[in-house]
Amino acid sequence: PRGDTILNVPLATFNTIVLILSSVTMVMAWASLMRRRFETYRIYMGATILLGFVFLVVKYFEYTAKFEHHLYPSTNNFLAIYFTLTGLHMLHVMGGMAVNAYFWGPGAKLWKTNPVWFTNRVEHSGLFWHFVDLVWIFLFPTLYLL
Repeated sequence: PRGDTILNVPLATFNTIVLILSSVTMVMAWASLMRRRFETYRIYMGATILLGFVFLVVKYFEYTAKFEHHLYPSTNNFLAIYFTLTGLHMLHVMGGMAVNAYFWGPGAKLWKTNPVWFTNRVEHSGLFWHFVDLVWIFLFPTLYLL
């Protein structure tokens, strides 16, 4: 089976847009810190975390639809690869969200004592976030469109 026959391409397209937007908000969060605008940083980082959550919710509904139609990793090789790759990707999204949530919440205390270190840490978290986004940019066409 081809991906475009058993996978939801419009939903995956929406999720692709969500992740690209989350990369934009991540850059804006970092840029806000560079401009010493902590409250603006909190808004953009919060938006990044929220967009990651939207991605996961959409994936939940996508997975649920597969299971309702009795499409499991054991059904065929394509679905085994699909669930493995998208499942690993989701774990990395959750990891990135956890780190970003830490920097949005309790880790933000570092801003008061050492804003340069805090900004660098947020930048590194952003690099990971962009990498996870980039992986999706390759997964989406490979799984859904080819």
